[in-house]
Amino acid sequence: MAPMGIRLSPLGVAVFCLLGLGVLYHLYSGFLAGRFSLFGLGSEPGGGPAGPVVAADGGTVDLREMLAVSVLAAVRGGDEVRRVRESNVLHEKSKGKTREGADDKMTSGDVLSNRKMFYLLKTAFPNVQINTEEHVDATDQEVILWDRQIPEDILKEIATPKEVPAESVTVWIDPLDATQEYTEDLRKYVTTMVCVAVNGKPVVGVIHKPFSEYTAWAMVDGGSNVKARSSYNEKTPRIVVSRSHSGMVKQVALQTFGNQTTIIPAGGAGYKVLALLDVPDKSQEKADLYIHVTYIKKWDICAGNAILKALGGHMTTLSGEEISYTGSDGIEGGLLASIRLNHQALVRKLPDLEKTGHK
Repeated sequence: MAPMGIRLSPLGVAVFCLLGLGVLYHLYSGFLAGRFSLFGLGSEPGGGPAGPVVAADGGTVDLREMLAVSVLAAVRGGDEVRRVRESNVLHEKSKGKTREGADDKMTSGDVLSNRKMFYLLKTAFPNVQINTEEHVDATDQEVILWDRQIPEDILKEIATPKEVPAESVTVWIDPLDATQEYTEDLRKYVTTMVCVAVNGKPVVGVIHKPFSEYTAWAMVDGGSNVKARSSYNEKTPRIVVSRSHSGMVKQVALQTFGNQTTIIPAGGAGYKVLALLDVPDKSQEKADLYIHVTYIKKWDICAGNAILKALGGHMTTLSGEEISYTGSDGIEGGLLASIRLNHQALVRKLPDLEKTGHK
């Protein structure tokens, strides 16, 4: 009797193989999905579309592109500032008190400008740190796209890309500088500002005046659309100071430089920096020095610091220390800003101002 054998049906073999392939496919696809999720290539929580693919370290950003977007952001924010002021419906309220005891005011102009500026920069550069004066409400999130076009005036000054690690960048936004003056309808003092700092050093600065539609910008070791004036008076300077404590500075300045010294009370740190430069704006006053003696926030001064630095000028604390744009959002040591003058000699001439500012 012949040995009994097992006969395999060709159809059965095919079905078995297909089942085996199906099991292997599901096991392998699950493995891949786990691996992809480690690199951020999966879907966003809630089933939304996948986000942009980025390097694990955040990659690099081109400072020339950041300048272009910063200019656009300052102008877009300025449009909101102007529109709200012209509507005469400011929805003014106080965020609290400043250290000097004055109301720290906020308006719809601040809020709407902040939203435009923040989300334009955040959409264009999602991997950089952005610090802004006003609170950003996630429920008001707005996707504002940049067309990736760099304006000709920037390309003319800065011909090649300047890339830096994204993680080294901090952006400082002031969506409406001189809010107090804004509420008083003193429009010439009002600016919107953006600054890009790299490893804490101010590198890109933009100051925009919404009501005259003038914009100053500069990049350190790059280029600018603004320049210093041809001459400055160091012996009997015109000194621009805050409207809120001009008397405090005047007393020491007259003792230091003599009775011929002129004190110019003004609003807004952006306006005061522009007072040191050659600005084609008839409403802009001219000064030789900018002195501030009390606590000040970094978004107020970073853009001006970058512009002055790009033009060979200086902005330091009253004791002559460079200002770092990382860490805390303010500085205690007051500030001194100058251009085409002996800055350290000026620091030595003003030894008592910092103490005066803390009284």
